[in-house]
Amino acid sequence: MTERERHVPVLLQDAIRYLNVRPGGTYVDATLGLAGHSTAIARQLGPRGKLIAFDRDPDAMAIARKRLDDLREVLGPAMPEVVLHDVEFSQAEKLLEAESLDGLLADFGVSSLQFDEAHRGFSFQADGPLDMRMNPRVGMSAEQVVNQVDEKELADLIYEFGEERRSRRIARAIVRARPITTTAQLAKVISAAAPIMKSDRSRHALHPATRTFQALRIYVNAELSEIEALLDAAPRLLKPGGRLVVISFHSLEDRRAKDSLREGARQGIYEVLTRKPVTAEAEETDRNPRSRSAKLRAAEKKKAGRFS
Repeated sequence: MTERERHVPVLLQDAIRYLNVRPGGTYVDATLGLAGHSTAIARQLGPRGKLIAFDRDPDAMAIARKRLDDLREVLGPAMPEVVLHDVEFSQAEKLLEAESLDGLLADFGVSSLQFDEAHRGFSFQADGPLDMRMNPRVGMSAEQVVNQVDEKELADLIYEFGEERRSRRIARAIVRARPITTTAQLAKVISAAAPIMKSDRSRHALHPATRTFQALRIYVNAELSEIEALLDAAPRLLKPGGRLVVISFHSLEDRRAKDSLREGARQGIYEVLTRKPVTAEAEETDRNPRSRSAKLRAAEKKKAGRFS
């Protein structure tokens, strides 16, 4: 995949529309990635605006920083102030002032850079080391989890984070096949233990390893607790009238976003702007197949408040 193709963000126009970017405002892109959404926000902010972005992936941060520097060359004095934080977005509340944001955007999907680079170990489409860490500088790798976690805990995390019904069978096979060091080796073990059923064999059937790889990635990166921390902090960080826009890619993410917005509405903190999640049109899914599973939800803060 070329750099240009990597720079196509999911649901870009919808995200910018629901974020309601106003010149001179202060906006956060909690998931900078390759700066696709951030560059679109920056173009609308003007010189009095401020863009704050978070990403814990050093490779993505380096590319995004260059893209924003290139945009500065294009916009010149019309470029807003840009502040980049190379930490987890769960740290936002420690780094930002209360009720300081006009908008907060979070795209919870794994970036194309992570999926497409075999050495990052996120995908079974190309063989590489089992890593899966969004920040490869810290934490346990997927290889350590696969080879060190006991069978019951491994089965439980595959079931919980991958919603994989055959988790016990897969965990048993993984433990018997240890040591496992590459994505291809792990995918082969899973495929042998839990092959696609005849009734499921179709053009759109998931690869047998899909859910297990998802589970390992979520576990390694503590993705759900990160999301919960950001959603919990959002109403305290947003100004009255500020917008929260979140894009999720699987049910575990979307459920948390939906429940958070619904609870905020129940407490009178949010007005939910998306009765149903916004999804990609056919033109976008044809151009970017990864957008097929994307769901966007948005809310506007009605008043100062705090979740009970």
